[in-house]
Order: sequence, then structure tokens, then C-alpha cells
Amino acid sequence: MYLLGIDIGTSSIKVAVVNVNTQKSVVAAQYPEQETEIKSVHPGWAEQSPLDWWHHTQQAILKLNATNLFDPKKIAAIGIAYQMHGLVVVDRDQHVLRDSIIWCDSRAVEIGERAFEQIGHENALHSLLNSPGNFTASKLAWIKENEPEIYQKIDKIMLPGDFIAMKLTGEITTSISALSEGIFWDFQKDEISKDIMECYGLNHNFIPEVRQLFSAHGSLKEGIARLLGLTAGIPVAYKSGDQPNNALSLNVLKPGEVAATAGTSGVIYGVSDSLTYDHQSRVNTFAHVTYSPERKNTGVLLCINGTGSMYRWAKHNFAPKSSYAELNDLAAQSPIGSKGLKVLPFGNGAERMLNNQYTGAQLLGIDLNIHNQSDIFRAVQEGIAFSFRYGLDIMRENGMEPKVIRAGRANLFLSDVFAQTFVDVTGVPVELYENDGSVGAALGAGIGAGIFKTADEAFTQHEVIKTLIPQNSGKYEPIYQEWKDTLIKALK
Repeated sequence: MYLLGIDIGTSSIKVAVVNVNTQKSVVAAQYPEQETEIKSVHPGWAEQSPLDWWHHTQQAILKLNATNLFDPKKIAAIGIAYQMHGLVVVDRDQHVLRDSIIWCDSRAVEIGERAFEQIGHENALHSLLNSPGNFTASKLAWIKENEPEIYQKIDKIMLPGDFIAMKLTGEITTSISALSEGIFWDFQKDEISKDIMECYGLNHNFIPEVRQLFSAHGSLKEGIARLLGLTAGIPVAYKSGDQPNNALSLNVLKPGEVAATAGTSGVIYGVSDSLTYDHQSRVNTFAHVTYSPERKNTGVLLCINGTGSMYRWAKHNFAPKSSYAELNDLAAQSPIGSKGLKVLPFGNGAERMLNNQYTGAQLLGIDLNIHNQSDIFRAVQEGIAFSFRYGLDIMRENGMEPKVIRAGRANLFLSDVFAQTFVDVTGVPVELYENDGSVGAALGAGIGAGIFKTADEAFTQHEVIKTLIPQNSGKYEPIYQEWKDTLIKALK
């Protein structure tokens, strides 16, 4: 018996087939091979086509099937992870009305700030655990304000994972976790926020049916099953935003446990058993995958927009023909501190942890006589690691004190320079695991379909592959403080 996991990323769609008995991936694939375009027709805007996601999902699954390493008919359930905070709008015939306004889009910041004032700071933070910001609800308000002809045609709003589930099953559903990441959920009343809906004048009927996150969100349609070589009627049994899903895939389920990822964006995600919030809303609290009205497990999330995107930009502009592995080796040739070169990696939209300011990415202190490619790539990796430290200190202000952080051996954590710098500058050991968002989604489907009786049962084969401990914290502390001073000056 197998499980299928789909991860709707910003760069591509990743899919994996997991053997229920071993809990390991049998085969994985992604589509397309090149990174998917982010459309930015105005500064600070970021959109992608939901129909492209759907096409890429189909192609990725067919690519899996072509390996002949498993029997697609033996897939028993489907799970979906997805890029958080995106907005998809469809009409009553389930036709997409416009491109999705995705997570790193900044256009709704002012709308969210007005709502924050209107609802009241303390009231919003107490009930929503966040300011409205430029999250999904504010993006919908932007459409209402700026594209009224589209707004009038809306039947349902969705997050990216809800859309793919709709294409697979024909049903549109949501969960408390999903609503909370869109800033639609009132944690005190455990209901859709009247404050948000009334402040923005939104139609309550736009919200899909709310179901438990680990449950059936529809059954695979017969025509889609034939197209993809799967069995009609199997459930989509799990849908989660990528960061709660990453935590699940690392078995970060209990209060006090912490996960990190450094993909297109960078995230530290800690589980709490209290309804905590940051008074400046620089870090955000959402309902974790294990949240229920009886057990209010939340995920405290630090997000940095410009991490992997910063590294990708550097690669494309300074060494387009080199692989990331070659760039990681190149970075290792530069000493700690990159000979004084500094990088602020904040060029991918307004940064929540910087109070929604947009500094732009900056490369500072270039000495034409001493700096070379290796210094540039080390400075980029160090700048990203320093941004994690800056954000982690905010989380510490809010009571999150991780003793160890779990991360997948993927993306920037494939770089020994980045991984060790992260550990050294934060002062927190890191456990690395073989993990992948699509594998986590597949295991989530196993939980949602009742194939695993509990979440713990889905991770009996979960093993750490490497533990990193601080080695150069003393050297990095003054370098980090200089970097922090540079950032603070850029924010003034």
C-alpha cells in the first residue's frame, strides 16, 4: 500500500510516493525542472497561475508513474502541502477568476494596516494572534477594492492546496489551520472572525466548508483517476500549509519542538500550547496541524522572504553555469566573515519581521582588491543565517527558547557553510533529517485516512542523520552584531 504526497511549492511541484510499511519514499519527482516564474507586474507584487500548478501537478504524477517503481493503483490516499497565504478565487463553475496573489506579494500591506487600526491592535492580536497584515484576507479585500468586477463573480476563495484538492475531487473545503493562516480565524471564539469579515465587508459565503485537517476532503474523481492512472474514490485526506507540514514531516508535533527550513523562504516554526502573539506582529501564530478547540496547539512562525530566493539571484547573476553544490564548495573557500563583505537578503517583498518594511537586498563593503566569487557566496549564506538569528531573537522575546532545531537535509541546509553558520550564530544545535514536504504530505494522508492510528505511528522510522553543534559562536557574535547594526541603519 502506498500514499501520494503533493507539495505545491513556489519553484515547482514536488510529488512523492511513500510505502506505508517503511514510511519511506519509493520515488519522488518534480515538475517543471526549471523554476516556475513569479509574475511581478508592479514592484512588490507576486502572482502565479493556479492552472499552471494544476498542469504541473498532473505532469509530476505522470512522471512518477513512468518510473514503474510502484503500482499507482495501490495508492490509498493523497495528501497536499502548499505555499501558504496565497489567494485563489473561483466562480460557481469552479473557474479561476484571476492569477493567485501569492505569499510574498506586498500589495495589501496598507489595507491590512488600516484594518489593524479599525479593529484595534489589542483586540486583533488577542483574537487573531496576528495583525491582518498582507495575509489572505487582506489580499481578498484588495481585490474587492481594486477589481470589483472580479470580486462580484467570486463564489469561493481558497488557498493553493484547496485549489488542487478541488481539481482532484470537485469539492472545496478548508480547515481551521488554513483559515488561521489567512487571518480569518478567531482563536478566542473558535469561529470565523466577525471582526475581519465585517471590517472588510466580505461575503461569509465565500468561505468553504470547514473540515478537520486530518480527514477526507473529497474523493478522487473518476475522470481524473483515469488521467493519472490512480484509483477513483481514494480520499484527499490531508491538506496543510508548507510550514506546518514541514513541522509534521520532522515529527515536530508537541509544544516546545521547533523546525526550520531554508527553501525559497526561510522559516523557524515552533509549536506552543498557548495562544501567544508578538505585540508588533513580527512573528505569527497559526493553528498547528494538531490544533483543536480542546487542544490549542499553535505554530509560532518566523518567515524571511529572501533566503533561497537571494541565493538563487546570486547564482543566476554571478555564476549561472555553476550548480548549487559547486557554489557551496566555493563558499567554503572564503573565511568566516567573508572578509568583511555583508549581505542583507531582503529583496523579495516586505519582511514581516522587519515590521513590513522593504529594504531591498544589499551587497555591502565590496573591496575590489580582495573580494572574489567565494566571498560573495559565503557572504550570501552568512547574511541569510544572520537573518535567521535576528528573527530567532524575536521569537525568544516571545518565550520560544529552542534547545534543538530540526531541519531537513535539503535546500540551503545542503551547504555545510550555511548549516554550520546557522548553528554557530544562533547557538542552537540542529538535527538534520532526510525529509521532504511531499513525503510529509503523504504521511499526513496516511494519518487522515486512518491508515496510521496516530501521528506518532506515522514516524516510527524517523531517524536523525546528523547533529550539528556550535563550534564558532565566539567568532561569529561580533560579526553578527556588525551585520545587525548595518540592518538597523538600512531600516531608518
